[in-house]
Parts: sequence; structure tokens; C-alpha cells
Amino acid sequence: MTGPMSGELEELYQSIILDHNRRPQNFRAMPEASAHADGLNPMCGDQFTVWLKMNGDVVEDVSFQGSGCAISKASASLMTQAVKGKTKAEAEKLFDSFHGLVTGHGGGEDLGRLKAFSGVSRFPLRVKCATLAWHAMRSALDDAAKGPASNPTEPQA
Repeated sequence: MTGPMSGELEELYQSIILDHNRRPQNFRAMPEASAHADGLNPMCGDQFTVWLKMNGDVVEDVSFQGSGCAISKASASLMTQAVKGKTKAEAEKLFDSFHGLVTGHGGGEDLGRLKAFSGVSRFPLRVKCATLAWHAMRSALDDAAKGPASNPTEPQA
């Protein structure tokens, strides 16, 4: 998309974000997880824990819990849906595409409903909100082979 979003598309994107904020998917602890990581945004107090259950190199299950603004909670919810069933490499590629989308540095290819966050790039302070759970997921992926992550992950802009 090269120009401003159409009103209808922007309304659809707002609806997706609000729906996932009100009714987040995969919002639960996962005691049987292969790894987990905590994400904290000290600027606003958003914090989430992301759990991954790996089956070899595949994300068999993913969940999150915590509290945050509508953007961070909706992003976490949609992230869990997007990475479930993906290989580690595919999940990392999704992270890169999503991060590019919300920072305005490209990306956005094949993101489906995650494109709802395309407007975040116009609000730099909200980038950390949108990427908080994604950074925690990436940290958990990295730690899956060696056990649970214990350090909070602060998202980088």
C-alpha cells in the first residue's frame, strides 16, 4: 500500500485490533512449555510472558499472559495465531516482516491480518507496544533449546 489507508480499510484494521484486545486468543499460561520469555515496556508498564511448546523445530503451541494496552495485547494475540505451526526459521521471518511493517522499514508481505498494525509506524512511541510480545517470542525461540528464559525482554524500536 503506497498511500494513506482508505477509511474502510482503516476501520477494518481498528476492528481487528479491538476484537483481539477484548477477546485475546491463546491467553493462558502454559506449564508444559519448552521455553518462555518475559517482555516489559518500562515506558508504559505493558508486560507479557510468552510461552512456546516446541516439537523439534516447529512451534507446536504458543500462548501469552500479562497486561498492556490494546495494541500490545492484540499484537500478542495475533502473533500467537501467526506463529503456531511454523518452524523456528518461519517464525523468525514473520518477526522480521512484522517488525519492518510497524517501523515503516518495509515488510508486510504475506502478513494477512497482521497488516492491521501497518498504521503503527506513524506513531513511533507505539512501536514498542506492537512489538513487545514479538520480542519475547523471539527470545523464547532462542532459548527453547537451552531451557526457559529468565531475563525480561525490552523491545527495541
